[in-house]
Amino acid sequence: MSRIIKAPGYRSQIGPQQTEQGIKLIKEFFQQNLSTELRLRRVTAPLFVLKGLGLNDDLNGIERPVTFPIKDMEEAQAEVVHSLAKWKRVTLAEYDIQPGYGIYTDMNAIRADEELDNLHSLYVDQWDWEAVMETGDRNLAFLRNIVERIYAAIRRTEYLVCETYPQLTPFLPEKIHFVHSENLLQMYPDLTPKEREDAVCKAYGAVFVIGIGGRLSNGERHDGRAADYDDWSTPNSDGHKGLNGDILVWYPVLQQSLELSSMGIRVDRETLLRQLHEANQEERTQLFFHQQLLAGRLPQSIGGGIGQSRLCMMLLHKAHIGEIQSSIWPEQMRRECAEVGIQLL
Repeated sequence: MSRIIKAPGYRSQIGPQQTEQGIKLIKEFFQQNLSTELRLRRVTAPLFVLKGLGLNDDLNGIERPVTFPIKDMEEAQAEVVHSLAKWKRVTLAEYDIQPGYGIYTDMNAIRADEELDNLHSLYVDQWDWEAVMETGDRNLAFLRNIVERIYAAIRRTEYLVCETYPQLTPFLPEKIHFVHSENLLQMYPDLTPKEREDAVCKAYGAVFVIGIGGRLSNGERHDGRAADYDDWSTPNSDGHKGLNGDILVWYPVLQQSLELSSMGIRVDRETLLRQLHEANQEERTQLFFHQQLLAGRLPQSIGGGIGQSRLCMMLLHKAHIGEIQSSIWPEQMRRECAEVGIQLL
């Protein structure tokens, strides 16, 4: 069944050739701003990793990675990455990156179990970034500061795009609003998590939802998050748990919230053990990545991913991510998109 969101009266305000030029403009300008803002150096990243090392991102724990045998390594299994959340932290240690500095890279992935719609594709492209931090920075104030700097880079990019294409009108607010997922639950107790995000984003324009992965007072999670990279269980001064979250904006083209980034302070030894216990995944402590972390060989870090196609889609005021990237879509979706003026690549 098609899950297309049909924007009434939608017509792209820039043509295919301008769109391609706009994508290039956004990607070059934003990654330079991100690099400067967070003091990140670019590194080369893998498309796949060996199975069984614990390096791949498990997302919600149910998505199947694309797997293939390696002929020249006695049929050892490789997995196409879901993201580089844990690989980056190992790389920080290998490159001996110092506190206050970090790395970023182009992450390309295939998510075969993705439910396809205007915002979700089989092909995922992100700027994955990770920075070394001091142990004393494991607090909400530090997280908020990093979020505000990333959001500032996004707004600068929006200004450039709208200067380049005057037919596009900027819509992002000056400031990003912070709210904990537990507070969202109390504000909108009768809504689903996605409906809560829509409501708060419509009210504030841009929001960072704190605390993704841990259980809320109703016994449910706002959204899934793997137990072994983001810290979603450390209590904060506000009485709630979580040192991670999502950057979301209200997207007027589709009249709904749009997630641009998932990020957070990463687990330390204590947090890893606590969250693996809560998730009933203690067996993962035997994997390579987890052994490195438990042995103290990995630095304290903060990191995340920022969707490249998502950001371009938003800043170019497109109604479907397939107007930004080439992917595979169900034939019914292609027909429905054509009927409402959405030209998929």
